[in-house]
Amino acid sequence: MASKTKPANRKNGKTPATKEPKSGFGFYWIYIVVAVVLLGIQLLNPSSSVKTIAWKEFSEIYAKGEVEKLVGYKQDELYYIEVHLTDAAMKSDKFKDFQNKSFGGARNNPYLFTESSPESLENRLKALAEKEGKSQLQVQWETRHSWFSDALGFLLPTLLLVGLWFLLFRRVTSGGGPGGQIFNIGKSKATLFDKNTKVNITFNDVAGLEEAKVEVIEVVDFLKNPKKYTALGGKIPKGVLLVGPPGTGKTLLAKAVAGEAQVPFFTLSGSDFVEMFVGVGASRVRDLFKQAREKAPCIIFIDEIDAVGRSRGKNQIMGGNDERESTLNQLLVEMDGFSTDLGIIMMAATNRPDVLDAALLRPGRFDRQISIDRPDLIGREQIFKVHLKALKLAAEVDAHKLAEQTPGFAGAEIANVCNEAALIAARTDKKEVEMIDFNAAIDRVIGGLEKKNKIISPEEKKIVAYHEAGHAVVGWFLDSTDPLVKVSIVPRGVAALGYAQYLPKEQYLYTTEQLVDSMCMTLGGRAAEEIVFGRISTGAQNDLERITRMAYGMVTLYGMNKAVGPVSFNDPQGEYQFRKPYSEQTSLLIDQEVRKIIETAYDKTLDLIRSKREVLEAIAQELLSKEVIFKQDLERLAGPRPFDVQNAEIPAVPIPESANNPTNQEA
Repeated sequence: MASKTKPANRKNGKTPATKEPKSGFGFYWIYIVVAVVLLGIQLLNPSSSVKTIAWKEFSEIYAKGEVEKLVGYKQDELYYIEVHLTDAAMKSDKFKDFQNKSFGGARNNPYLFTESSPESLENRLKALAEKEGKSQLQVQWETRHSWFSDALGFLLPTLLLVGLWFLLFRRVTSGGGPGGQIFNIGKSKATLFDKNTKVNITFNDVAGLEEAKVEVIEVVDFLKNPKKYTALGGKIPKGVLLVGPPGTGKTLLAKAVAGEAQVPFFTLSGSDFVEMFVGVGASRVRDLFKQAREKAPCIIFIDEIDAVGRSRGKNQIMGGNDERESTLNQLLVEMDGFSTDLGIIMMAATNRPDVLDAALLRPGRFDRQISIDRPDLIGREQIFKVHLKALKLAAEVDAHKLAEQTPGFAGAEIANVCNEAALIAARTDKKEVEMIDFNAAIDRVIGGLEKKNKIISPEEKKIVAYHEAGHAVVGWFLDSTDPLVKVSIVPRGVAALGYAQYLPKEQYLYTTEQLVDSMCMTLGGRAAEEIVFGRISTGAQNDLERITRMAYGMVTLYGMNKAVGPVSFNDPQGEYQFRKPYSEQTSLLIDQEVRKIIETAYDKTLDLIRSKREVLEAIAQELLSKEVIFKQDLERLAGPRPFDVQNAEIPAVPIPESANNPTNQEA
């Protein structure tokens, strides 16, 4: 019974024809052919088989009667004399090889000699004829040109210019793809990860982003099982936009999607579309989606899409954004143009969603916007566990404690802490990374590199000690401030002579009282200097910048001022551009209210420090002796905090950005 073989890759009953490899005729073959021709001409040149002889050898040949005639010509300031032999002499076996190498007819000039001038040759021939008793040979003079040298002198510069032109041409177009053709400059620069170059990152490598992973897991399921959703009438989403601060893991999450889906993954940056040539960006967008259609189902990931997706028609100067806008227009057309059943999903990441064009964000292009914020306590603990796997840890290292000490840290900062801890441990020749190494790494990430060799005068050190003690006292005796962790007067970073580290609560809404207390804590250092020394220093610059931003936010953003009212002048879309959305009278009122808020907070701070002067002195002296004190030292010097730091109920007020993450460091 005959066996039947099932045809491979059969579609609609037909076996598709296999694609034959293209045999292109490249320019390198032209170079090779020209070189071979020139070499062949040189090797087959008739003069290459002629033997050059001296005058003595010519005299011997002449004496034998074998010379028929002499033919002379001038070349390169020398006179060349060809010796033509008789037919009888040429028939000897001696010249057999010469006859085989000859082409263009038989020749009888196997010898050649040189002479300095025709007169010298005439005299030597006359003397030779008299010696041998024969008639004198006459020389037939000819004018000859070396056609090979002339052709080479013409072709060599031409070939050099042509080769240089091709070299420069290929350099200019090398970024556009294979072939080096002129239109390759408009080719997409996207990097393709397919079955040959798989992405090895999975969702197990992404920690602290559980909510975001739930959203993108569904995208992966769309690509793996599209019929599961289309059978119910659903459509595959066209675009997913990842939004979040820098370092929170947006790009890592996109790589995990590619690793889980195991489909072709195109990745590039928004700046890859931008080029100095007009129309190149739009051409690269078209080429990118053309490649994506051929590889569908697939994923296109554009990192930092705000480089090409900014709002159109804003802040234009002399039409300078025309090229970027044409690129954005082409991107909008392509995203809204391809069919929904092709399985092409667009992913993008940005930390500036407020500057993106509204047409880019609408459903149908980016159907989903996934917010990736800084991780909470549980998320930080999970991220620490991922990065601690590669380290040799001591038994005392606890990921939960490390997560508690790093509030507001993003994933990239946590990875930096783990790496710094390993380097610090290796610097001291330890076999394991201990908890003290992680504490030193956290200090370095927060405050900068410790300046051990920085010389500070005793007077400056005393000012810094009382400044930081002022922060500690105000933060310790105010209800709404964050718990203190550590106070240090060790110089760190570029200009920080000391800092106080706090432990912010996992809180998203702040009241007016909490913001005012935060301002008082920030002003504690300046108030302590004024009370103790009767003068102020420049050490409070960073503190003043922060409380100024906080006060203006309370008045102009969050409506926390009765005189200005419940209004907000926030402009994330840039609609106001260079004009203010309020009058000069309102501007004056805002300035007055901001000053009033800051002055009230400063007076409150002065009163508190005056009432706790003894505690301030004790903390400052402890800092001068130890340089670093912790929460346990404060409890010993100032007693336990007189209230519970956990508030029972907090009204819903929007969280100000300047008050969210500023309290982990006071310099």
